[in-house]
Amino acid sequence: MKTLFDKIWDAHVVSAVEGGPTQLYIDRHYCHEVTSPQAFNGLRERKLQVFRPEKTTCSPDHNIPTMNQDLPIQDPVSRKQVEELTRNAQEFGLTLFGLGHEKNGIIHVIGPENGLTQPGMTIVCGDSHTSTHGAFGAVAFGIGTSEVEMVLASQCILQPKPKKMRITIDGQLKKGVTAKDIALYVIAQMTTGGATGYFVEFAGEAIRALSMEERMTVCNLSIEMGARGGMIAPDETTFAYVKGREYAPKGEAWDKAVAQWKELKSDEGAVFDKEVRFDAADIEPRITYGTNPGMGMGIQECIPTLDQIDEAGKISFSKSLEYMGFEPGEKLIGKKIDYVFLGSCTNGRIEDFRAFARFVKGKKKAGHVTAWLVPGSWKVEKQIRAEGLDKILNEAGFELRQPGCSACLAMNEDKVPAGKYAVSTSNRNFEGRQGPGARTILAGPLVAAAAAITGEITDPRTFL
Repeated sequence: MKTLFDKIWDAHVVSAVEGGPTQLYIDRHYCHEVTSPQAFNGLRERKLQVFRPEKTTCSPDHNIPTMNQDLPIQDPVSRKQVEELTRNAQEFGLTLFGLGHEKNGIIHVIGPENGLTQPGMTIVCGDSHTSTHGAFGAVAFGIGTSEVEMVLASQCILQPKPKKMRITIDGQLKKGVTAKDIALYVIAQMTTGGATGYFVEFAGEAIRALSMEERMTVCNLSIEMGARGGMIAPDETTFAYVKGREYAPKGEAWDKAVAQWKELKSDEGAVFDKEVRFDAADIEPRITYGTNPGMGMGIQECIPTLDQIDEAGKISFSKSLEYMGFEPGEKLIGKKIDYVFLGSCTNGRIEDFRAFARFVKGKKKAGHVTAWLVPGSWKVEKQIRAEGLDKILNEAGFELRQPGCSACLAMNEDKVPAGKYAVSTSNRNFEGRQGPGARTILAGPLVAAAAAITGEITDPRTFL
């Protein structure tokens, strides 16, 4: 009796050290400009080549501007990092979807949309949100720069085997509740350290009912509760998404692949180290009020009071609220906001733009709100235009920016100014994450759309 995780992990073990790490073979390696330069320098110093160059795909995303991408990058640090990735990819013979390439975009968006991410794979990237790819029934996790070098040199990685947890969400989601709300709910229940040391399989009726893009959102955020990664067993939804994509198997190879992928599920009676259950009916649209993704609540709820916080957490809780300018016990409905960000590897896919556009159709953006709508890739941008969503957005007072990580993190020009409130569909709300002194309220696309229209924190269900 094996879990889904065990089946994939065990099939990729090259060797194992008794009481030590496993040498794990890696099927797919994604590479961006931030965590790779030292790894390539390490190869040069050791006079090594990339062992299997066809297994690595590169794309700059963190540092790229989301306006005027045809012009040289203004910030010298960002420009240097992007140039370095181009040089390294060329020197070591790697596939690069560079700035201006039709396949360029956020690495965790372009992998799935091009069919590079497939069920049963082991997938790594020097980026914590690599867990996104687990939505396909893959063992996908972030690695450090020294490990990036290890994978480039050997196509293997040394890794201790994590424990296994299954989080089952039964029942059906209520109207106006998105995959982002599921993820924020689970993180709040588990706390930001509640899954440390585990690889999490998400299961249950509510998970099976999600589209592939929604599953990616859930797995993307799995690491925000401390998990090594998150995954969902592949099914017909998965196969339909992968089929026909550029790098997906074709013809007979496709039939053979699907037959193997159908075996990728936890066996009846497989034992997990921990089992957790939630009811989908308990989840409502959510927002965060603090400075980690676990400090969240239902949009109609109040911030906890000090007596609801355990002794160990009181100091950090108070410090967090002070940074955000909120009070214990306060309700945030009606709170004025300044910025709205739709995008990132969490919510920068076509379905997120469809949901946002449907919501704002026939309405007008609040005058004082600055809205950054950033597709996760050029393919998403193209689809937005093909479906006429850009026209709906324009009529409502929004404009589309060019693809990139954008305001998810303050590594490019899209920074939220100090003291300003941003309702953001990204994944992290740490102090300064969106710019020094910026105050981030994490939410799903519908909550973000409602805030952009009203200029304040609004329950999107009042419009539905």
